[in-house]
Amino acid sequence: MASVGTMIWLSSELMFFAGLFAIYFTIRSVRPELWAQNTANLNFTFAAINTSILVISSVWCQMGVFAAEHGKGKRTGKLLANPIKSWGMREWYVLTYLFGAIFVAGQVWEYATLTSEGMTLSQDAWTSCFYITTGFHGIHVTGGLIAFLIIIGRSFTARRYTHRQATGAIVTSYYWHFVDVVWIALFFAIYVLK
Repeated sequence: MASVGTMIWLSSELMFFAGLFAIYFTIRSVRPELWAQNTANLNFTFAAINTSILVISSVWCQMGVFAAEHGKGKRTGKLLANPIKSWGMREWYVLTYLFGAIFVAGQVWEYATLTSEGMTLSQDAWTSCFYITTGFHGIHVTGGLIAFLIIIGRSFTARRYTHRQATGAIVTSYYWHFVDVVWIALFFAIYVLK
């Protein structure tokens, strides 16, 4: 039931982001001159690296899911000894958390850089749209990071790693993969389709 409920909730989140994309493309069609002016200020290389970090975090998350499905809440050997075989859900989720936190930090750095160059939220319709869409995504990533902390914390309190704990890890992965897919769409809409 938790998985079904999560998928239904993510459907509503999909509609939320669809609305943000609609705003973005509507403003883009009405004010195309803003795109030529503002997209030139975006650092495509940095955004591509930051996107890669988020996508790789999704791979780590899925490795954690595989471990959780096999009832492996924590590592069975040394921390750095053969991570693919010995790591449990906890280690993979810590790695996912670190990569997600790096992504958010990168987004904050990009905002600071753009703001210092005069591209503020209230500058024009394009900057408002840019900050709102990427900002709401950043809030969702931060929510995912909090969920990872809860799942990691629960792995310390459980004596045995059961199906119940694995379900929490799996549901969290649904959300994380969703957030990653939304970012990939945002990345292409904002940074690639200039």
